Amino acid sequence: MSVQLHELKPADGARKTRTRVGRGIGSGLGKTSGRGMKGQKARSGGGVRTGFEGGQMPLYRRLPKRGFKNIWAKTYAEVNVESLNRFDDGAVVDPVELIEKGVLKNVCDGVRILGGGELTKKLTVRANGFTKSAKEKIEAAGGTVEEIGLSGKAEVV
Repeated sequence: MSVQLHELKPADGARKTRTRVGRGIGSGLGKTSGRGMKGQKARSGGGVRTGFEGGQMPLYRRLPKRGFKNIWAKTYAEVNVESLNRFDDGAVVDPVELIEKGVLKNVCDGVRILGGGELTKKLTVRANGFTKSAKEKIEAAGGTVEEIGLSGKAEVV
């Protein structure tokens, strides 16, 4: 016997009714509704900001600053040469092709080819950067390496 869609119900204890405050003295949460008497936290919109320690120097200001975040740093999508074996022999591999084949989801600020693994296909690879070992492996397989500049034009390296 199968379960029908209209017979489905949540497991016992899975759904809890919310506490309704300010509904009479007998509820235990009437009058001040669990907020106590007066004070900042009793007021509408009252309370202190996150991290506030009552005027004491907060932890995030007591701790020393560390490190540096370069806001102009470029992040490259990295691809090992091994991943290029899914392309056909003689194919031209560029960032658009890498996305279409599912090797990359997005190209970030550019694509950099790394030398991980072995390459068995002869390919023309166009990317923003190559490691020395990646260049050697692509050329050893009979392919060519073209470095794409910031303008997007390919320059044979």
